[in-house]
Amino acid sequence: MTALVIDAFEFCRTNSTRDGVTPVAEMERFARDCADTSGSITWSATGSTGKLGYPQMRLTVAGTVHLNCQRCLAPFAYDIDSSTVLVLGEDDAKADEIEEIIDDETIDVIVGTRSMNLMDLIEDEALLALPQVPKHEICPDTALLDAVKSEKKSPFDALKSLKK
Repeated sequence: MTALVIDAFEFCRTNSTRDGVTPVAEMERFARDCADTSGSITWSATGSTGKLGYPQMRLTVAGTVHLNCQRCLAPFAYDIDSSTVLVLGEDDAKADEIEEIIDDETIDVIVGTRSMNLMDLIEDEALLALPQVPKHEICPDTALLDAVKSEKKSPFDALKSLKK
């Protein structure tokens, strides 16, 4: 994946915006969680200054990827549409202080740098948008699951035969 290095604080101070489309195949960590590397992620990053004067970035990722269903193991299309706000602190102590002041679970506070790889943040956001346990709403072919269920015998079946 091509690095897109920005000065995170300058990016926010100047209300900069970047957007693009990145193929899943170029996102190494993200591609590992997908059934295949087809598809792409459309993303945007917008810098600004928050109400309390802290630099912040809004990241948005969207796209359709293929995941493996954990019930039937068949691949299925999954739509990603996620947006988050990241507030930047200069170091860990400042980030912790900002997090206490903001006290909002929907806003993440991270340590910003003058040479931050924006594509790493985009990939992180895409990873966080994936479900913990990917699965179909209704699995299309349950024949394999039904076969396993029908083969499963109760340990009490042997006791039933002794009772007779």
